[in-house]
Amino acid sequence: MGGTILRRAFRRLICMIGGERPVNDPETTRNLFGGETPASSAPLAARMRPRELEEFVGQAAILGPGRLLRRMIERDELRSAIFFGPPGCGKSTLAALIARRTQAQFETFSAVTAGVADVRKAIEAARRRRSDEAGKRTILFVDEIHRFNRAQQDAFLPHVEDGTIVLIGATTENPFFALNGPLLSRSRLFRFEPLTDDDLRTLIRRALTDRERGLGGLDVALEPEAEEHLIDSASGDARFALSALEWAAVAAEPDAQGRRHITRALAEEAVQRRVLGYDREGDNHYDAISAFIKSMRGSDPDAAVYWMARMIQAGEDPRFIARRMVIHAAEDVGMADPQALVVATAAAQAVEFVGLPEAQIPMAQAAIYIATAPKSNAVVSAIHRASADVRTRRPAAVPTHLRDTSYPGAKRLGHGEGYLYPHDYPGGHVEQVYLPEGAASGPYYEPSEHGYEARVRERLARWKGDPEK
Repeated sequence: MGGTILRRAFRRLICMIGGERPVNDPETTRNLFGGETPASSAPLAARMRPRELEEFVGQAAILGPGRLLRRMIERDELRSAIFFGPPGCGKSTLAALIARRTQAQFETFSAVTAGVADVRKAIEAARRRRSDEAGKRTILFVDEIHRFNRAQQDAFLPHVEDGTIVLIGATTENPFFALNGPLLSRSRLFRFEPLTDDDLRTLIRRALTDRERGLGGLDVALEPEAEEHLIDSASGDARFALSALEWAAVAAEPDAQGRRHITRALAEEAVQRRVLGYDREGDNHYDAISAFIKSMRGSDPDAAVYWMARMIQAGEDPRFIARRMVIHAAEDVGMADPQALVVATAAAQAVEFVGLPEAQIPMAQAAIYIATAPKSNAVVSAIHRASADVRTRRPAAVPTHLRDTSYPGAKRLGHGEGYLYPHDYPGGHVEQVYLPEGAASGPYYEPSEHGYEARVRERLARWKGDPEK
């Protein structure tokens, strides 16, 4: 079934490229930054980019009436800025609108294909323009700016500092990880959010009715269920929503009146797979695993399984998920249920032995077990306290009675003298000193009263001679 829409769409696209353009389709359309592209070859998402700031959809928190960024664009007084957000939320589109609106020279390139030489060339041109053209400003837009390494980013610093260029960088990566601190301190950070369902609905309906740039010339009817599926599947990505709409429209069979009906089934074919908005090296990677861990810590098995499924479906390495469960089983369950670590380790071994997709079953079992287990962080607190004393206190010698006696001459040195063998005493326990004098600032392991650890707590209290135990 999936190949059906591809075959139909390709046939119609070939006809369109060959000269049979849709009714009322213009000869050319403007590309992102003002160049001309044949309309028949430009994707719908490119054709539907807004031409005026008033047409821009979404990002009301930073672009709504009276907001700082909007005022600076309208007054043509923009300063260096970083646009940060997921794909398809309008970062490059807004840059294109700035390019059309500003009186400054607008230069653009992508960090994917450009290098330091391109940066230097653009900056030198900006410097000449500033001196030869009565101080004319240059706005330099760098798409995918996170692709530049630290040294390449440093090349911008003095020229942003002295006003030679106004830098606008667009990135899908967290700028606090992907960009230099000095560059961030010289720029205003604007966070773009995924578009809302209403935003996407506005864009889809605009594309359906626009006869000049959209699908209005094709007479397309979009069923309500198909529209909702496109919106839901896009997950806030306008480019994805419009691309799927275009595939469905081109592939739809016209009825007797020439109208193309996009049904829910056709929309599902066009979408193929939901956009999960996941990057294994970016914010989504860290945010999703954080949500997964916090769901297990918060004893919510449904949420834990959801976040696991989401990461697996997005292509996350299952070994990474399994490693985090092993760590979490010791860190947040610990001695409250020692079996949690056994289950998590078994799941990690199952990932290596079985592999996906079947390994997701023991992985889910481990996540559910950990989420529903009693919780205690006494183990991780113990190692943290002990590590702090090791780092900050003077290293103490091993007490003589605890030293090794396995080699000839050890007893002549006094090693082991006074050691009490626990198995010689009732219950296999005898009180004696194991820590060097002055090495510990206090007790490291303080068991909780949760789960199995409550029994451990009672045992330790009894050994220490607590009269209540």
